Amino acid sequence: MVRPHRHDAAESVDAALEGSAEGIRAVKLSLAGLGLTAIAQASLVLLTGSVALLADTIHNFSDALTAVPLWAAFVLARRPATRRYTYGYGRAEDLAGIFIVAMIALSAVVAGYESIRRLVDPRPPEHLAVLIIAGLVGFAGNELVAAYRIRVGRRIGSAALVADGLHARADGFTSLAVVLGAIGVLAGFPLADPLVGLGITVAILVVLKSAWTDVYRRLMDAIDPELLVTAETTLRGTPGVTAIEDLRLRWTGHRIRAETSVVVDPSLTLADAHAIAHDAHHRLSHSLPKLHSATVHVSPAGG
Repeated sequence: MVRPHRHDAAESVDAALEGSAEGIRAVKLSLAGLGLTAIAQASLVLLTGSVALLADTIHNFSDALTAVPLWAAFVLARRPATRRYTYGYGRAEDLAGIFIVAMIALSAVVAGYESIRRLVDPRPPEHLAVLIIAGLVGFAGNELVAAYRIRVGRRIGSAALVADGLHARADGFTSLAVVLGAIGVLAGFPLADPLVGLGITVAILVVLKSAWTDVYRRLMDAIDPELLVTAETTLRGTPGVTAIEDLRLRWTGHRIRAETSVVVDPSLTLADAHAIAHDAHHRLSHSLPKLHSATVHVSPAGG
């Protein structure tokens, strides 16, 4: 009742572990959902012979497999820091992002190859009604998984999980493209199926560019400038802080670390200066909900 808001190290660790546990739960459910969707589509590929559906199924399988390294990353991130890895294992999520990018690139190569091969050796797909149903199943499965991944990823601050959710959403729209290919064949244009397969390949490449950009920025410690503005405003509003000498933020997995140097009145006692630093950390924890830790250095004005 006297001190309702505390931000010690134990609470930060508990929040991080809770976020990792929620991420693991999201990965498990999405793996199951996309796996079932891809298996259902694969069984229909053999029946219809559609290269567009094959490309979409390959992409869905690769998207399901990206859940595996994410799962491992969330588990690894829960391990405590050691004398060798003094910052912990949060970067495992960024490494998982590299694997995700590689899987997206591989799916683009396979889908493009199969589409070109079918253009050279045309074989119109069969059972078009089944093909349309398969495309709709792929869209529904991907959209459900995408919405769930994105919602959880934003809640816990995991860029890797959000990116994977956006990837699944893009897959859902490529499944709708399979439906368009089947409609084109019904309309008397047999090359519609491989052409849609090429269109899906282009869509995968667009997703690849977006995913690589996100992963590259995380690896290079890029931060949303709005977060920096929020932190600066918070520090300047802290009683006793007269200026900000330096402020740096970076993501480590789904958590933010901050390092800052603030200027205070040189006549303050060490205890008073420490109280200002503690208050600054306290306020940052409120303004940056994903903050895991902050190092606040205090400098005397004119020093």
